[in-house]
This record gives sequence, C-alpha cells and structure tokens, in this order.
Amino acid sequence: MDRMEGSLFKRILVATDGSENAERAASYGINTAKAAGAEVHALYVISTQHAVTTRTVMGWSEAFEEYLANKGGAAVGNVEKLGREAGVKVKPAFLKGIPADKILEYADENNIDLIIMGTHGLTGIKKFLIGSVAEKVVRHSKIPVMVIR
Repeated sequence: MDRMEGSLFKRILVATDGSENAERAASYGINTAKAAGAEVHALYVISTQHAVTTRTVMGWSEAFEEYLANKGGAAVGNVEKLGREAGVKVKPAFLKGIPADKILEYADENNIDLIIMGTHGLTGIKKFLIGSVAEKVVRHSKIPVMVIR
C-alpha cells in the first residue's frame, strides 16, 4: 500500500480477543496504519460481562483471571509483532469491563480516529443470547469502525 498523504487516520484502535478473525483484523489494522502513517493502539478487554455467572458456575479464581490476562497478552503481543515487522508503532493496552463499553471509552479517551475489530459472525439464537461486541461498537461509535469477518 502506498502511504496516504494527509490521512484522516492518525490513531487506529485494533480491538483484539486473540481469535482468528481478530488476527485478520490486526493485519488490516497494521496495513492501514502503515499506509496512513498512523500509530496503532492494540486493546484487549478482560470481560466482566458474565462475571457473576462465571463466579457461580466455574468459581472465579485468580488462576482464571491470570489465564485471561495471559490470553490478552498473547493477543496484543501478536499485534505488536505485526507492527514491528511492518515498522508501525503499536501501543499495548489492557482493560477490564464490558468489552464494547471499554472499546468505546478507550477510543474516546485516546482520540482514536478508526476502530478495527473482528467479529465471530454469530447468528440466530447464539447472537441473541451472547450479543455481538462488534455490533454494539458499530451501533454506538462516533468514529468509523471497520469490522473484519
């Protein structure tokens, strides 16, 4: 990609959960940032959305929280690796909370110009029961959102 002079995108948020679609989104994010001369913020949110259920069913433990933190570290580490290979500055970030809310808050607080994220492509009853982080972000974002499937 050629560098986009005068690009509107200076700060790109890549929201990742480590899934295959999130990794594809990370690649798009890094390529877009390289073309625009932008920096990337790589965000992983440890979800507390279903914490009550998790505590009740699984027993919330430090070990489980550590597992989520390690998963987040690997997901963000992948974005950082792609950035290093492409010569793009990547700023890692980790938050706890409801993923869609935290993604939107982070974007607002850090003057992000574009959000790039993957979606699991859930349909039907699964989408109804679980909801879609990407859909909520698209619906409530004040800035452009690119969703990769």
